[in-house]
Amino acid sequence: MGYSVGQVAGFAGVTVRTLHHYDEIGLLAPGERSHAGHRRYDDADLDRLQQILFYRELGFPLEEVAALLDDPEADPRAHLRRQHDLLTARIEKLQKMAAAVEHAMEARTMGINLTPEEKFEVFGDKDPEEHAEEAERRWGGTETYAESQRRTARYTKDDWKRMQAEVASWGERYDALMAAGERPDGARAMDMAEEHRQHITKWFYTCTYEIHRGLGDMYVADERFKAFYDSMRPGLAEHLRDAITANAARQTGEA
Repeated sequence: MGYSVGQVAGFAGVTVRTLHHYDEIGLLAPGERSHAGHRRYDDADLDRLQQILFYRELGFPLEEVAALLDDPEADPRAHLRRQHDLLTARIEKLQKMAAAVEHAMEARTMGINLTPEEKFEVFGDKDPEEHAEEAERRWGGTETYAESQRRTARYTKDDWKRMQAEVASWGERYDALMAAGERPDGARAMDMAEEHRQHITKWFYTCTYEIHRGLGDMYVADERFKAFYDSMRPGLAEHLRDAITANAARQTGEA
């Protein structure tokens, strides 16, 4: 008896109106009719519908689908090979699109809105997004993190370069300060610690003295931060941590 138009619509996830249209244009004429004249689809019709829907999913117009399916020289294996090739191409395209979206997500996570060329120009071989997930995991729910994201999302390549120039200048001056034998609780060292705190406030978020003390501890406890500051001068991370502590006490009036 075959299948009714309603049954086929349910199988294939299409509307009855769509099946009627395919019949009207000769793309999928049901192989049978009931005694009452209703459409009845057999297994061959279902196979053809499957082919139609596949090509439609890939964006083929109905006229082209009809030409492909009615090609007298094409056998079922030829259709399968064509479909395999089309699917492979679609998968490759979607993979590239997914990679592009992932990169965009990473950039949004870090808040760094630069092209790949600009990132390389600014950061060189250092990946500014390397610790983005960790930062979000550790501080993602805080207002300081949200503030930092809002600010950095607006920065241009020139902004990042100015920021890096400030860091480089500060590092050179702190190196000279240590070379001169300045103690961490000396006035010059505390002034440099205060400049460090104000740099964070200027570029990222409001850095209170309490937050700054926590950062100083992290610069020594976290090997990655310690390596960064010690690359300016060996021992700088611990010296800065102590200067930050002394400066916070000076500024807040703590003993």
